[in-house]
Amino acid sequence: MSTNTIHQDVRTLAKDLSIGYPRSPRTKLAGYVLAARALDKCRAELAGTQGEYHYACPLDSMFLDFSGIDPGAFKQAVAEGRSDEEMERWIREHATNSSKEEVIRWNNGLRDKRISELDTELQTYLEEYIDKNIPGRVVYHWFDVYDIEEKRLDAPVISDR
Repeated sequence: MSTNTIHQDVRTLAKDLSIGYPRSPRTKLAGYVLAARALDKCRAELAGTQGEYHYACPLDSMFLDFSGIDPGAFKQAVAEGRSDEEMERWIREHATNSSKEEVIRWNNGLRDKRISELDTELQTYLEEYIDKNIPGRVVYHWFDVYDIEEKRLDAPVISDR
């Protein structure tokens, strides 16, 4: 089956990201942060309900690169209509990291990453992105940008007093 032909379950499992959000980058699947979000975006892209989101973006690529999973192979597995539980098994079978400790360190590093610790290009992008999409909010951690914008997390408002 090619990703041009998708299993009917993909449409049932896919979120409509034109009216909702993918899961938080903090939500784990198969032990990895970012994996559940990548799965949501991949399903939505296959079903044509991705809205402004797209699969295999730089954020998804962080998970795919770290886990050693080929983006095309992941998309093919999703196109076969696998449930979250089935994708969790698939990821565990195809990931090249075998150390639970290595994955935990990677997860915690991303969850705790402050915007000031990102490379200059991403800091510059986020400076403008935050001003445009979540103006007037105090944001220090990278994943908070997504969770605030997608209304999973509230952030203090900057006061001009």
